[in-house]
Amino acid sequence: MIPLQSETPPQVLLVESNADLAQQIAADLRESGYESAVAASMAIALTQVKATAPALVVVDRMLGGDSGLRLCSQLRAQGNCVPILLMMARDNLEDRIACLEAGADDYFLKPYRADEFLNLVQMYLQPSALGSEQLRFGELTLDLASRTAARNGRTIELTMKEFELLKYLMEHSREVMTREQILENVWGYDFMGESNVIEVYIRYLRLKIDGEDEKRLIQTVRGVGYVLREA
Repeated sequence: MIPLQSETPPQVLLVESNADLAQQIAADLRESGYESAVAASMAIALTQVKATAPALVVVDRMLGGDSGLRLCSQLRAQGNCVPILLMMARDNLEDRIACLEAGADDYFLKPYRADEFLNLVQMYLQPSALGSEQLRFGELTLDLASRTAARNGRTIELTMKEFELLKYLMEHSREVMTREQILENVWGYDFMGESNVIEVYIRYLRLKIDGEDEKRLIQTVRGVGYVLREA
């Protein structure tokens, strides 16, 4: 991988209790042009996130006697929208859904492979050239620079994947997008077999963008996919 050319490289916080693995991943990050910091426990990670505001958090699901899923959930409960990548030992439907429901944006698998990991990191930390552009659908707006949404004067914080999903739907408003199109364009790869990953994120988005007295904007087209349109 070509090292990044940046005066202020993004900082990646690695939450890993295995010292040897943490050292290897941190070295790969530095070699690719990123700043890296390591936290060996959830408590240390929460303190460092608050103190340093990293651009990306990488979490091992197995944190010694703790759980990386619990760390993800706690960060999201605090309103922190930093992108989170979860390192997992298994790749089945239950694990994927647990990862996403905990608030992680994406995951990669053990055994650790540097190229696969660094490509994923680069995808999340590539510089934005979006300026102050906004997308708008009715009273809903999406700021492409700050990655936040607003509806009727209410600011809506989004995780990286929530932002990408809403952006894709707004770019194709009033078009019915199939589940396959959404997976390919938002996640960038296909999940094997049946998965309700999209349903999970659609539910998250609806909870955030639809207020009590506001119309539902993301409509389900049964057996096909989803569409952003007025009910």
